[in-house]
Formats: sequence, structure tokens, C-alpha cells
Amino acid sequence: MPERLKKRSMRVVGVRQALRALAGNEAESVFLALDAAPPLRGRIEGAARDAGVPVHTVATMEELAQLCRVDVPSAAACVLRNDPGEADTPQA
Repeated sequence: MPERLKKRSMRVVGVRQALRALAGNEAESVFLALDAAPPLRGRIEGAARDAGVPVHTVATMEELAQLCRVDVPSAAACVLRNDPGEADTPQA
């Protein structure tokens, strides 16, 4: 799954984008840096719990930025579902 963080079309990076993806039922999983500010971690963990999305931890924000191939340390990132509407479609 961490390899999907490298593909720009498969992920979003940052707390705001992660919260948006979780609220929109677009997130498949969340990666959260353990050294992020506790209030930010709490918001992401709560939103992930509410959405039923697993949370994977990464030691540092710098490590998460490297996984996502971005230049700025990041507290959170989400791997997006293959089809954002797939959770809304009824299964037979």
C-alpha cells in the first residue's frame, strides 16, 4: 500500500485534503505521522474511525513526505479508492 502513496493520482497529502477525502468517502486508508501535533492526529484518527478507514502510522512527517514524494513534511496522507464512487454502489 505505501507504494500507492507515490502515485499522485492515487493519494492526497496534508491534513485538510485527508479530512476532505475521509468525509467524502474517497479514502481507502490513512497514513499518519506520529510526530504530528496531537490535535491534528486526533482529528484524523476520529475522522478515519467514523469512516471505517484503517490508519497506518509512520514515524515522522519527513518520512511520510518521502513516501509521498513531496518536499514538505506532512502530517497525514490518504490512499484513495480506485473508484471514488465504488463505496456508494450497491453490491449484489
